[in-house]
Amino acid sequence: MKVSDILRVKGGTLFTIQPDEPLARAITTMSEHDIGSLVVMSHGDLVGMLTFREVIQAVVKSAGVVGTTLVRSVMDDHPLTCTPQTEIDEVRRMMLERHARYMPVLNQRTLMGVISFYDVAKAVVDSQDFENRMLKAYIRDWPVEEQAAEEAVRPQN
Repeated sequence: MKVSDILRVKGGTLFTIQPDEPLARAITTMSEHDIGSLVVMSHGDLVGMLTFREVIQAVVKSAGVVGTTLVRSVMDDHPLTCTPQTEIDEVRRMMLERHARYMPVLNQRTLMGVISFYDVAKAVVDSQDFENRMLKAYIRDWPVEEQAAEEAVRPQN
């Protein structure tokens, strides 16, 4: 399974902010849309990632007052990224190693979306559920085929 499979299901809504925007505006946007991250863009390029982790650290550092703090001063300016062709197992490994909850997806320099650790976990669980259903269906049908084969071999009286 690839990142493109997650993006296809997830949809294309993206929330971005510019690095020179006030942190307070970023917090309001994240709260209003119930999202945990914003992609920081400048002149059409990804320049960083802002997640609740960075927001909380900034709020604690400034004793609860964000005042005139700019996104630029608290964002992660070297976020993990992947491509639509990246395998989910690789994304999972990368996210676990860096304790990253969100990962921008880039095709060349074009932002295609953001996937979360939740998106990755859901994709893995959905894939495993599908595989389990297929195996159970196969096993459920198996005795019927086995019984038919036994009847074909058994001599008729």
